[in-house]
Amino acid sequence: MPSPFLYFAGGRLSGAELAAARLDGDLVEVGEGYMPADAVETRELRAASLAPLVGQTLAATHLSAAWVHGVLDTPPARHAVQRVVARRLSPSLDARVRYSDVRLDAADADVIGGVAVTSPRRTLADLARSRDAAHRDVAVRMMTIAPHLRDEALAWLAAAGPVPDKRAAAAFLRAYAVPSARPPPGTAGQDEVTRYTS
Repeated sequence: MPSPFLYFAGGRLSGAELAAARLDGDLVEVGEGYMPADAVETRELRAASLAPLVGQTLAATHLSAAWVHGVLDTPPARHAVQRVVARRLSPSLDARVRYSDVRLDAADADVIGGVAVTSPRRTLADLARSRDAAHRDVAVRMMTIAPHLRDEALAWLAAAGPVPDKRAAAAFLRAYAVPSARPPPGTAGQDEVTRYTS
């Protein structure tokens, strides 16, 4: 069931009406949609806002998943998606999407707001396996917010079998010095930390 707090062009309001409501300050952009300006941007709303791109056959991964999980403040310019269904897909070309046809194991995805998103530990493992420096920076931020995810991502890598850049990712994760304590309540990042209780 679609969220009553999300609006997409061509749905309850046209694109022109959504643009006017945004200019009036009634709506703000979130992912591929809009939400009321006074609504709280939750991970459920972030995930649900990707429904037009992800549908029921794909999952948000990498930076897109990091954004849904609250690690990033703004969504990436191009969303990373991966198929979650057994059959191969022929997705339409979309400049807003970077598609991977490798099937994502259902155990590695959480359904949030009706949309599949890689779990926090899988998201961290994917970011650590990336050769992109921006992805590695987000991985460090993710471990800073939720230090316990490092061990979970290492466990995922150990059990994953042959996956690209596995050794480099494990070395990168092991090199990160895990803080000895969580941030005190009320400090920046506390809300995000409490989300990662997988």
